[in-house]
Amino acid sequence: MIIRTLGAGDAEAYRALMLEAYGAYPQAFTSSVAERAAMPLSWWEKRVSSPLDCLLGAFEGDELAGIVGLAFEPREKARHKVTLFGMYVTEAHQRKGLGRQLVEAALDEARRHPRLKLIQLTVTAGNDAAFALYQRCGFIQYGLEPLAVRVGVDYFDKIHLWRELKGQ
Repeated sequence: MIIRTLGAGDAEAYRALMLEAYGAYPQAFTSSVAERAAMPLSWWEKRVSSPLDCLLGAFEGDELAGIVGLAFEPREKARHKVTLFGMYVTEAHQRKGLGRQLVEAALDEARRHPRLKLIQLTVTAGNDAAFALYQRCGFIQYGLEPLAVRVGVDYFDKIHLWRELKGQ
């Protein structure tokens, strides 16, 4: 398994993987399949090429098996923070440690930016596996956003987590 930064040439694979993720775990993402499927490939190419985002993909051969993103803050007073987003591992590659590898790769990437002091993320309440993974990676819960995502008639809370980037 190779983890590397995605480029514009990876846009189609990224689009396909994220549409799969939105369909498999609609409560985990604020975007829906219908919303993102309507976006042209050029939108996805811009997403993987944006200077404000860094998307890391885990590849087994040519297959994109997992993804995680970092969103950098453009505002001067918040540039010390980065947000981990869009974490997803295909079902065939789950429960094999790939999620941990992706989070660690994102942490390593964030540490390459000296101005960054902390990394934050949200996870859907009830997603115990993801919550446990983030805790194992040193993230600490600092809040709960009630009714953060609506899927159909159901609402899901989001747990807010953070960790400092210094050290491990």
